[in-house]
Amino acid sequence: MGSATPSVPDRPGDRPTSVRRVIAASLIGTSLEWYDFFIYGTAAALVFNKLFFPSFEPLVGTLLAFATYAVGFVARPLGGVVFGHYGDRVGRKNVLVVTLLIMGVATFAIGLLPTYGGVGVWAPVLLVALRFLQGLGLGGEWGGAVLMSLEHGEPDKRGLNASWPQVGVPAGLLLANGVMALMSGVTSEASFLSWGWRVPFLLSGVLIMVGLWIRLSIAESPLFEAIHHGRTKARTPVLDVLRLYPRSILIAMGSRIGTDVAFYTFVLFIVTYVTQVLELPRTTALNAVLVAAGLQLFFVPYFGRLSDRLGRRPVYLFGAIGALIWIFAFFPLLNTRHTLLIVLAAVVSLFFHAAMYGPQAAFISELFSTRLRYSGASLGYQIAGVLGGALAPIISIALLDRFSTWVAVALYVGAMLLITVGAVFAAEETSTVDLHAEKPEERATPDAAV
Repeated sequence: MGSATPSVPDRPGDRPTSVRRVIAASLIGTSLEWYDFFIYGTAAALVFNKLFFPSFEPLVGTLLAFATYAVGFVARPLGGVVFGHYGDRVGRKNVLVVTLLIMGVATFAIGLLPTYGGVGVWAPVLLVALRFLQGLGLGGEWGGAVLMSLEHGEPDKRGLNASWPQVGVPAGLLLANGVMALMSGVTSEASFLSWGWRVPFLLSGVLIMVGLWIRLSIAESPLFEAIHHGRTKARTPVLDVLRLYPRSILIAMGSRIGTDVAFYTFVLFIVTYVTQVLELPRTTALNAVLVAAGLQLFFVPYFGRLSDRLGRRPVYLFGAIGALIWIFAFFPLLNTRHTLLIVLAAVVSLFFHAAMYGPQAAFISELFSTRLRYSGASLGYQIAGVLGGALAPIISIALLDRFSTWVAVALYVGAMLLITVGAVFAAEETSTVDLHAEKPEERATPDAAV
């Protein structure tokens, strides 16, 4: 008993019920966390400029609102470092419970915030603080949710299994935009600005309790359990991964940055562009994003599964190159002011995004060994989020304000997608790697033991 190593299933696929439960828990949890995150982004585009920055011109106020939005992205690498450390040290499951709680409490509190008219400058200060907590929670969430699905699943279904937490993004986006569109539709402009925007944030409190109940019922990752009982956990996972996997971190960052910039242009900047430049009703943009996000629920796992058959790189490159070409059709379609063409622009955009996002989770996770996977995947993914998603709406609005043309925004998005194409092209195929393998220098490092 004292020295024997407990039996850990070598093939998680032998426990299909457990795998399904883990995937469901990861999907539901990430959907709720992304709901929290996207509610903020949608509110930043629609109301925060008026409620928290009312003394500025509309476009400048929106820019400042998105600056507070970017704070969440800045906090995400810190969350990735902190929770990645504990995820590699104490387990994936425990960390996922904590991150879900942090996100839920922060989002619920935003719904209770007084506005600038009530407490002056303290309103945006409190908004920034709560946004920081949102980012901290989400920074630790992604890695754990993906690894739980990846490490429980069968080797030949890793792309599909890891794609399910990715489905949480369109699911969360769909839920966030749907609730916001519903509140916008059933309230007057004055009522929406007064209290209607708060309802989606307050609803988060109920949703998070459901997510916690489901997440507490799942088992720990079998691969982590094998390391835990084998006493080969890293003492300083973040330092080890920086020392042993610098190239993998750079590839992870590069593969993600274009994906992120394109996504936030397609689903958030579209709201600003349609309402403030084209002067169309906000429901036009919101409904287009809703349709596209609904279809992406199917696109993401499809491309995740396709990457199991064809490889991660071919599928990823298809999406990146497709999005690079499509961005130059995206804005002309919006400029038609025709509702169906605006919907088409959004749908095709998220189709190409799904081709990148479906295999992305498995691709990035497979770049690292099990004992450093949480820290490595989280670090590469979240740093790219700062350079990509955090800055994308701000840079896009600034470019539009400076040059007064969509071409400047399209060129910016295209340049970021070129970085992604280069990173994926430079990477080795990861779909066939052994998740148990580690570098020889990992086995030699003194930090390998507890």
